[in-house]
Amino acid sequence: MLPPPLPPLEFKDLYEKIEYQIPMRDGVKLYTAVYVPRKPKGPFPIIMQRTPYSAGPYGKESYKGSREDTPFVNAGYGFVFQDVRGRYMSEGEWENVRPIGRDKTDDATDCYDTVDFLVKNVKGNNGRVGMRGISYPGFYAGAGAINSHPALKAVSPQAPVTDWFMGDDVYHRGAFFVQDNWGFSEWFDVPRKGLEQDHVGLPDYDHGPGGPYGFYLRMGNSNGLETNIAKGRIPYWKEIMEHDTYDAYWKERALQDKMKGVKCAMLTVGGLFDAEDMWGAIHLYQSTEKQNPGIYNGFVMGPWSHGQWAGKGTSLNGMEFGSDTSAWFQKNIEFPFFDRYLRGGANPKLAEATVFETGANEWRRFNSWPPKDLKKKALYLATGKTLTAAPGAKESANAYENDPAHPTPYLANPEQGDRPGGLLAQDEAWNAKRDDVLTYQGPVLTAPLRMAGPIDTDIWVTTTGTDMDLIVKVLDIWPAGTPYAGQMRMVRSEVIRGRFRDSWSDPKPFVPGQPTRIPLRLNDVLHTFGKGHRIGVMIQSSWFPLVDRNPNRFVNVHKAKPTDYQKATIKILNGGKHASRLSFGTL
Repeated sequence: MLPPPLPPLEFKDLYEKIEYQIPMRDGVKLYTAVYVPRKPKGPFPIIMQRTPYSAGPYGKESYKGSREDTPFVNAGYGFVFQDVRGRYMSEGEWENVRPIGRDKTDDATDCYDTVDFLVKNVKGNNGRVGMRGISYPGFYAGAGAINSHPALKAVSPQAPVTDWFMGDDVYHRGAFFVQDNWGFSEWFDVPRKGLEQDHVGLPDYDHGPGGPYGFYLRMGNSNGLETNIAKGRIPYWKEIMEHDTYDAYWKERALQDKMKGVKCAMLTVGGLFDAEDMWGAIHLYQSTEKQNPGIYNGFVMGPWSHGQWAGKGTSLNGMEFGSDTSAWFQKNIEFPFFDRYLRGGANPKLAEATVFETGANEWRRFNSWPPKDLKKKALYLATGKTLTAAPGAKESANAYENDPAHPTPYLANPEQGDRPGGLLAQDEAWNAKRDDVLTYQGPVLTAPLRMAGPIDTDIWVTTTGTDMDLIVKVLDIWPAGTPYAGQMRMVRSEVIRGRFRDSWSDPKPFVPGQPTRIPLRLNDVLHTFGKGHRIGVMIQSSWFPLVDRNPNRFVNVHKAKPTDYQKATIKILNGGKHASRLSFGTL
C-alpha cells in the first residue's frame, strides 16, 4: 500500500539540502547533493542517482524545482544526486562509459565509496541505500551494483546504456545512428574547461534547408560533420570514427559481461518502443541473471518510449494502452520494490518478469524472460510478397534499388526535426508505397496470435555492391472496422550493417551477385496480432538520417568519399536453397 498523500508543499519545505564533495579512494572528490527530511519519521532510507547530466541546481539554498517522487517523499525517503567523475562540479577526468575493472577506480568503485560515505555521514539514515537511473544514469545504476556495497540494497537500472556497439544509442548491430549521436555529441561531448554549473556545447550554426534529411545529406557522413562543424572540438566524435568495428574499445565498455558480484536486489526496466536503449535493458537483465544466482533479479518491459514510465503512459504515437501504464508501474512495482528492500515494507510478491502485452493491452507476469514454454513458429518470405508457413520449392526474388543520393527516409515527412520518441510505434503504411521498400503480408489471421521473446530473421540477399544495410520491420496490419484500420503499425524493427553478418569484429565485403545470408535478431516483443489482422514484414536498406548512409561499398563509412557512394540493386531471395524467413516464439 502506498502512504497517503501529503498536502501540497514545496520540496524545500520538506527537505534540508546538504552539499558534499565526497572523496573517492584515489582522492578525487565528487559533488553530491543530499536532501534530508526535515521531519523524519524515524531512520530513513536513501534513494540515489548518479548522473552525467548535472546534480544541480548548485548551492545550499537552490533546490530541485518540484517535489521528487511523491510516494517516496510521503514515505520519508532521503534523496541523493551526484555528478559523476569529470562532469559538472565533480573533480576528475571524464570518460564516456568508463570501462569497469580497467583502472583502480571506475564507476563501480565510485559508487561503493559514495554509499560508504553516505551511510556513515548522513545523520538519521537507516543504513540502506537504493539507486536508480534512466538511460545514461541507468548505466551508472548498473555499474554501481557490481561488487556492491553491503548497504546498497536495491538497484533499478532503467533503459540502461549497456553496449554502445551492439544495440544502444551509438551503433545498432554495427550501423551508426548519426542523427541521434550528432545531436547529442554537439552538446554533451564538448569538453569542459574546469568545474562548471552549466555545460555549453558548440555554438549555434545554420543547418540549412530541408530539415535533418537535407542537413545530413549535405554533410555526407561523420567525417563531413567533423570537417565542417566539429573541427577538432569534440574528441569523442573522432573516437567513434576510429572504432567502426566491435574492437577492444567497445568490448571493454560493454556492461553486460561485467555484472558480477551483485549482492543487492535488481529491477531492470525498459520500454517496448524505446529507440535508444531497449537492447541494454534486455541484456543487462539477462546477464545479471546468469552471473548472480540467488538474488532477486526482476525485469519490467512496458509499452513505452525512452523513459516514458517516468511520465504519462496512456498512449504513444496515437496508440492507446487502455490505462496509465506508467502510473501502474510506479504504484505497483517501482515503489513497492524499493520499499521492500530499503524499509522492510510488505512483500509485493513481484514476478520475475512483468511485461505489457501490446495488442491486448494487458500486463502479464512470467517466471522467466523470455518465457520457457514458447512454441516456435516460422514465416517464410514468398513469391508475390506474401508470407507462408513453409518455404517455396522454387527460388524467386524481389528486388529494389538503394540509392545513397536519395536514401529512404525514416519518417513520412523527411524534413521533420528531432527523432520522435514514438518512432518505433509509428504507422508504416506510407513507407509501403515506396519503390525502395519491400513489404510482405501474411494471410488474414483466423485467430489471435501471441508473439513473445526475440524475433530471429534469416534473410538471403544478393547485391551489386560490396556492402549494404538491412532493415527489417515486423508490422501489425490492422483491418477495416478496427481502431487503426488500414495502418501498418510497427511491432519491432532493427538494422544491421551487412559487413558484420558473420562477425562483429571482423567485417567482410559482399561478393556482387553471390547469394548471402544475413542473420539478424530483433529485440524482444510481447504482442498479440488480433483475429482478422495480418502480420507484415518490411525490408529496406536505408533508414535516413536515423542511420548514416551505407555507400554500398566496403569502405570506412564514416570517412567515405563522395565517389564511394553508388547505387546498388538488392534482391531478397525466397524459396529453394535460399529461403528467407523470420522465426519467433508464440504463447
